[in-house]
Amino acid sequence: MSKPLPNASDFLPGPVLLLGAPGVGKGTQAKHLVEEFGIPQISTGDLLREHRKNHTPLGMMADELMAKGQFVPDDLVNQMVASRLKQPDTEHGYILDGFPRTLNQAEWLDGQLVAYLLPVVAVSIVVPERVLLERITGRRISPAGRIYNIYTNPPKVEGICDVDGSKLEQRADDTVEVFHERMKAFNQKTAAVIEYYREHGNRFAEVNGDQDIDDVTRDIRSTLLKLRHHPEA
Repeated sequence: MSKPLPNASDFLPGPVLLLGAPGVGKGTQAKHLVEEFGIPQISTGDLLREHRKNHTPLGMMADELMAKGQFVPDDLVNQMVASRLKQPDTEHGYILDGFPRTLNQAEWLDGQLVAYLLPVVAVSIVVPERVLLERITGRRISPAGRIYNIYTNPPKVEGICDVDGSKLEQRADDTVEVFHERMKAFNQKTAAVIEYYREHGNRFAEVNGDQDIDDVTRDIRSTLLKLRHHPEA
């Protein structure tokens, strides 16, 4: 059983960035940190949807670009993140989800946090590519949202949910082709972000993501303590 971390009054996680290739479990681990420390998870995808829904000036600019089939540029995403980081719930820290994705964004973020209580620390979750491929292409989902994996957690009857007997489906983007495209994009852009933080060794660490979810969570906890130089590390 993992040793619990001090509560939020004893330990400030500060800004935390979870890095890793598609399928390493960043979203799952982010939820655990949010629950433990009571800090927000900041997703650039959510921010973009919120700005567009509320027709903010930034959201309307994004709408105009997307209507033309263009990508939302780093500068516009950075402005959305900057606005979110000014909100009071980020005082003790936050989990960054999907940001920074590029080297420019990482450098911009460091500039924004110069006056912040703590600098961002980056934890890279490492899983062999073969395992990631099986995680994603082996995933099968029931209409009720129950998730199986034909390699690691197969249903008792192939293609059928154990609980309600419904037919399991494979999501359209859970294919080998899509996986390789996502890995290509990751290696072209986000891998540089990992190297950027690796060069700042005192605020970067790797954890093994090829183990049980609770064990990954335990390792991330202890890693955060070490990166923040907490006496209980």
